[in-house]
Amino acid sequence: MPQHRFYCPAKLLALGAIVKLPDSAATHAVRVLRMTEGDIAILFNGDGFDYACTLTAIKKNEVLAEVGAGTEVSSESPLNITLLQGISSGDRMDYTIQKAVELGVNHIQPIATERSVVKLNKERMAKRITHWQNVIHSACEQSGRAFVPKISAPRSLSQWLAEHPKQDQCRILLNPVGAKQFAKISKPTSEIQLLIGAEGGLSPNEIEIATNNGFQSILLGPRILRTETAALAAIASMHALWGDF
Repeated sequence: MPQHRFYCPAKLLALGAIVKLPDSAATHAVRVLRMTEGDIAILFNGDGFDYACTLTAIKKNEVLAEVGAGTEVSSESPLNITLLQGISSGDRMDYTIQKAVELGVNHIQPIATERSVVKLNKERMAKRITHWQNVIHSACEQSGRAFVPKISAPRSLSQWLAEHPKQDQCRILLNPVGAKQFAKISKPTSEIQLLIGAEGGLSPNEIEIATNNGFQSILLGPRILRTETAALAAIASMHALWGDF
């Protein structure tokens, strides 16, 4: 029987310590999975280890677990990918983040593009970041990752580029009029920064700015892909060529 994994934000999961499961994990464990005292759950906090823990108390408002031995997890991708994803609307952004985490990205940077439908004020931005973090935690639970990818506060493309000057990164832009295919690029030896537009794609101005800052245009076949398809197809292509597929 497969063991259930839950993200636990405790800074240190020390052997023998008693920890409280996060509310969402506790609800899922008790109400959905019908776990009881004495059952074993796998907890992880992002340090690269899984910890076999025993549920010791199930109360109305909390679930407690005793931390057991830790096991190092070797499920990380050999590719260091940062996804610069144009903020899309509704479930599209959640889906992209979820699947990108499953595919092994290390960092997600939401980009408020000129054509993004979603406009976030400070309050909505804080709530959305928290929501996206929860999506990442759930994706790590499901996919077996014991490191938790980082998600940064949204930036415009120009803001992000000003904060991250070109160095030795491999910068890739999906562009329908691109002249290259992935197979024409040598295997990167440094961070890969993948830029994807929102529903309406990147504007000509954004494409020009990106190109001037070291992004090379890549074409994924003759068909136009939706934003949530484009990122995942690109990441899968990179894994097939350079990674662990």
